[in-house]
Amino acid sequence: MRRPFRLKARVRRFGRRHPRLYFAIRSFVTFSAAFGGAYGFITGSRSNDYDPSTFAMGISALFAAACVALATLSLRMRWLHRKMHRLALHNERLVDRNWELKEAEERARSLFELQGDLVVLRAADGTITFVNDAYCDLAQHARDDLLGSRHALPVIEQGETTIDDHGARSHDQKVATAAGPRWIAWREGLIRSNAGELAELQCVGRDVTERTEAGRLLGEARDHADAASKAKSRFLAMASHEIRTPLNGIIGMNGLLLESALTPEQATYARSIRTSSEALLSLIDGLLDFSKIEAGRIDLEHRPFALAGLVEDITELLAPRAQARQLEIAAYVDERLPARVIGDAARLRQVLLNLAGNAIKFTTAGGVTLIVEPGPAPGDICFLVRDTGIGIAEEAQLRIFREFEQADDRIALNYGGTGLGLSISERIIRRMGGRIGLQSAVGQGSTFEVIVPLATDGSGDDDRKPFETPDLNGRSVMIVSPQGIEASLIARRLARWGAQTCTISDSATARALLPERAWHAILVDAALGRAEVTALGTAAGAHAMHRLILFTPATRHDYPRPSDVGFTGYLVKPLRAASLALRLAGSAIAGAAEPEAGDDEPSGNDAISGDDEVAAPAPHAPRGLSILLAEDNEINALLMRTLLAKLGHQVVLATDGEAALESWIAAEGAGTPYDLVLMDVQMPRLDGIAATRQIRAREAGHRAQRTPILALTANALIEDRYACFEAGMDGFLVKPLDRDRLVDALAGLAPSRHLAA
Repeated sequence: MRRPFRLKARVRRFGRRHPRLYFAIRSFVTFSAAFGGAYGFITGSRSNDYDPSTFAMGISALFAAACVALATLSLRMRWLHRKMHRLALHNERLVDRNWELKEAEERARSLFELQGDLVVLRAADGTITFVNDAYCDLAQHARDDLLGSRHALPVIEQGETTIDDHGARSHDQKVATAAGPRWIAWREGLIRSNAGELAELQCVGRDVTERTEAGRLLGEARDHADAASKAKSRFLAMASHEIRTPLNGIIGMNGLLLESALTPEQATYARSIRTSSEALLSLIDGLLDFSKIEAGRIDLEHRPFALAGLVEDITELLAPRAQARQLEIAAYVDERLPARVIGDAARLRQVLLNLAGNAIKFTTAGGVTLIVEPGPAPGDICFLVRDTGIGIAEEAQLRIFREFEQADDRIALNYGGTGLGLSISERIIRRMGGRIGLQSAVGQGSTFEVIVPLATDGSGDDDRKPFETPDLNGRSVMIVSPQGIEASLIARRLARWGAQTCTISDSATARALLPERAWHAILVDAALGRAEVTALGTAAGAHAMHRLILFTPATRHDYPRPSDVGFTGYLVKPLRAASLALRLAGSAIAGAAEPEAGDDEPSGNDAISGDDEVAAPAPHAPRGLSILLAEDNEINALLMRTLLAKLGHQVVLATDGEAALESWIAAEGAGTPYDLVLMDVQMPRLDGIAATRQIRAREAGHRAQRTPILALTANALIEDRYACFEAGMDGFLVKPLDRDRLVDALAGLAPSRHLAA
């Protein structure tokens, strides 16, 4: 079946290729057929055996054949007519489409001509095949002059070239034009207009002079802002140094004055001077912290530290301030948290001290709690600082974390402050990857929530518990306290240890409940008063194994021997969890006279428990050191010499770096080297950094024994401290300096350690 169609297709193909020859062949075949038929008809009619019937039949057959041929030809003509009609309709659609394409082409050409972008098409040899009006206007040439040429805009500056995933190339050029230099952003790519033709390079350029100029101005503005920020930081650092230097003399001399024989009135004045000086120092530190954070120059450490120890240290540090205002302060660290975590303990302590310190300042009754528990996400730790203070209005909560902002002007007048603390804390926490929030209502206190991601210390130390948890399952513990903050946290911790707790606010109810059961321990708050505490201690002797008094350091003198009032020991508020665990883990016979525990004392603020305790001696500086003091300020020099002389050291004073270097060289040459050099960083002629470098260089050259050098600096910026260490110093003492810091630094003196105070 396919062969006839193939033959017909070949015949048609032959006819299209050779139309004249095909027409001649068809004409010859048609003529031959017609001539053969006519000749046969005439010949048959003249033959001798002519038969009219047969002839009529032949004529009929021929007529029938002609009719069939005519009918077939008619059908074919009708089919051809319909096909021609369809072709006509198709041609009409093609004509319409052609008009549409022409209109689209005109619109596209108009778009190319009217848009501001430059459009250039170049052949493979670089000649221009198309340009739009924008390019002609920029080049100041007619289109006819550009077509076929290799015209290019004169380039003043060439930018970097990039190639995207599709092979298109992008680059910026600064070109010279009649209107002046212009920046053009080019995008170039190959396009092929027709099959079989070579591809052309299409170049589309956009004038980005304004954008480039804006970027340049923005960069200059950013550079100026950075320079201004650095200048501001350096100014604050310099101002801090200049303020700290006399402030060091004020605080130091005030400390010496307080140690002398003063009348009560004079001592009050001297303490007021110290309080004002410390407030000024706190303001300077806040401004420096804010400046460093604003300049993005705050660096965070990532070191392991004990979480519970950090929190309990904060409450102990703030306890005297809170107890002086008749407030409670207590901490609770959830035992589900890791014992040691990795982070910046100093910055976290700074934030929590600020939040808890503010809570104390704005609270007149009740107290402050610091609760640490797991955060909402794995690895997060949530710090809650709650107070029962004045609260913060809802509209003020929106601006409370802005710099130099407070809840309202009344608070600023009544309580003081610069409004920097919360702003600094919020930025530090954000820098640590955490967040800080506030829930408060006027008259109902405030709760600051700090959530910080802190990784668990994986060094292996975390597996060791900081203290042994007592087994209190099924044991009853009574807590008697008229104040609810510390008592509620103690009850919460004891419940975690399995104890059944009973919290009572008055002694009469407590005495009535004592005979009801055998109590493992009774904890009595000294805030009840000495008479009530004594009565409870006597009544609890036959019912409770452990009888502990809870008091503040200020009320310690009221109970010189707890056994005299029926108690087995005491704990100092705010309590440490380790101290509470140690007290409740011990065994004793109820009702028996029990010796005060004196062998295994808890560490920390509440470490004293028992009657005949011997206080651990505080570390003291080694006596009799030969010290070279390099200090150019007369008052600070007098202060340092006086402090060191009172500690029993021999001091040689140098008023500049050159004198200090000469004195050190002379001492080394005489065989009596100094045991320590206290080197002021900023001095005339030769500063402390340069003097230290020369001392270290001479030690290396002569193989002399290394002399410990501590920097005396009023600069609190971290880069200044790094400069001290890089110069070869062993540590630094930040001004203003008091006696305790100096003693601690000298007590831990070692050439291999970096000391800071």
